[in-house]
Parts: sequence; structure tokens; C-alpha cells
Amino acid sequence: MGVDYYKVLGVDRGASDDDLKKTYRKLAMRWHPDKNPTTKKEAEAKFKQISEAYEVLSDSQKRTIYDQLGEEGLKGQPPPGAGGPGASSFYPGGGQSTSFHFNPRSADDIFAEFFGFSGPFGLGGMPGGSMRGEPRSYGGGMFSNEYLASRFAEGSAGNMPRPSHKPAPIENRLPVTLADLYKGVAKKMKISREVIETSGRVSQVEEILTIDVKPGWKKGTKITFPEKGNESPSMTPADIVFIIEEKPHDVFTREGNDLVMTQKISLVEALTGYTMQLTTLDGRNLSIQVNSVIHPSYEEVIPGEGMPIPKEPGKNGNLRVKFSIKFPSRLTSDQKAGIKRLLGS
Repeated sequence: MGVDYYKVLGVDRGASDDDLKKTYRKLAMRWHPDKNPTTKKEAEAKFKQISEAYEVLSDSQKRTIYDQLGEEGLKGQPPPGAGGPGASSFYPGGGQSTSFHFNPRSADDIFAEFFGFSGPFGLGGMPGGSMRGEPRSYGGGMFSNEYLASRFAEGSAGNMPRPSHKPAPIENRLPVTLADLYKGVAKKMKISREVIETSGRVSQVEEILTIDVKPGWKKGTKITFPEKGNESPSMTPADIVFIIEEKPHDVFTREGNDLVMTQKISLVEALTGYTMQLTTLDGRNLSIQVNSVIHPSYEEVIPGEGMPIPKEPGKNGNLRVKFSIKFPSRLTSDQKAGIKRLLGS
């Protein structure tokens, strides 16, 4: 009989049309050449054989001829033992008849006719979506023809399928310390999302997304992971977006690329000079001598000790030190006289 089409599809000889459709759907999705780039030649041969078997067994006339006369009967050849080289082919049911010639159609044409499109894996798989969701299944674990046709735009083999709709991005706040924004850090975020298996089932998986926070990034910076949302019928998965949120620091605040801090000092220190000790965001200890008279609106600027500037590698903003001067609540007569004498007023 040559090729055993029933064995190719893995069905018994009494398989119904529904059995054939379900089996073909599963095997065609599994062995489509675009789904098997590393073993493409093997997949192409298997895909062609699966398509030919389905074409024969899903057509009642071809199936009857195949069941009675085998592959030779489909190709207009006499079956083994049916006569000499010049014998005619037979239709089942008796009598000689005009030869029946079976010319298999293109496997891509059969696939396109069955699913409504011919290049399901042109996008390199189907990435998924929202942060959370419950697993779903369609059509008893398989996609219906209507769903598959709507999931991908109809086109010839090799065309890029286009889902009809893409939902708005899913935004999530990402709190980051000022020290991490100063030095840079890798943040790992776990997401749970739905993915579509090759069999057509929808399952829930967990995935770790790594966000490389660069030194100097600012509050509001967005990091986008394209199409990492849940897969759903007729939609491209949503993008997942993380938005940098700056955690408060107990010493420094940020103004653009500058760091700003306020130092408390006494009136004597403001008038006579002050040495300030501070620890930077990357753990260095600085000693800053202020010799100017410090008045309430005075700022000491330390160049290059602010935040890194992302667009100018190796450069930093400034550190600006403001002062909160503690004035005495009261002075004695002698103290007042002494101050007047010293200040010349």
C-alpha cells in the first residue's frame, strides 16, 4: 500500500472527520517548518506527509480509493497483483473506469485553507501579557478555526500575521533608592502570565524580568518589555512598563542632576567657619571646610558630587549644601555689648 496515511496521522481506520481535523490541527501546528527552524528539512518532509495524509483521508472519494486500492490506486497505477503493466485503474464498486490521478496539493495551501492563514509563526512565537490572570482554554484545548483566523491576518506563506488589536500598556511602579539610582542596580521582577502552547492550550507561567537601572536615571523613567502581557483572542499581548519611582533619602534630595542637603550649624559656626563631615551615596567620606560667613541663604557648592549624568558618561551634577542656622533664644546684656563691640555696630 506504500505510505500508511492512517499511521502518519496516528488514527485508526475508522477515524471520523472530527478525529482527522483534531489530529491534523495538532500535528500541523507541531511540524510547521517555521516552528522548527533548526530542523527545517525534516519538518518540511513531515509537514508535507501530514498534509497529504489529511487531504486523502478527509476526502470521502479519495479515502475510499485509498482504502481499497492503496496509494497506487490514487496515483492511477494498478495495485499489486491487479494485472500487467497495461491494466487500467479501477474505481471501487466494480468495472473498469477512467484512471484516477491524485496530485497532492501544496501543504501550505492545505494549512491556509484549514486555519485561514499560512504563516502562523512569522512573528517568532507569541509573547504574552498582563501581570496576572487565570488560565483559560478554548475549544477543549484547541483553538477553533474562527479564533485562529482572527488571531492572525490572512495572507500567503511568509507574510507577517497581524493581530487585530493591542491593549494599552500595563504600568507598574518600580521604587528605587537614591543610592541605587546613583550607582546603578539590576532589579529582578517576577511576573505571572498566560502563554499559548503549540497544542493550542493556554497555560500560566512565571517569568523573571531583569531591569538594568542605569546610574543617573530619574524619577519617571520608563522601561518597556514589549508584549509580555497575557495572550488573548484577537489581541496582541500588552506591553509591560515599569516606571522608576524615587524612594525618599534621609539626607539628600535630588534637583535635576544636583544633590541637595541641609546642614544644621550654630550661629558661632556660621560666623567663624565650619568643617562639615558627610558620607556620599556611594559610601565615600568627605570633609568640607567652609570659611565664608554663612548667612541664611548661603549655599556651599561642591562640583561633581551630584548625580551621574546619563547622557554625559563620567560627569556628575553638583552637591549643594544649604544651612539651617540655630540662633540663640536669648542674650545677656554683656553678650549683646560684646557682639556690638566685635561687629562694630
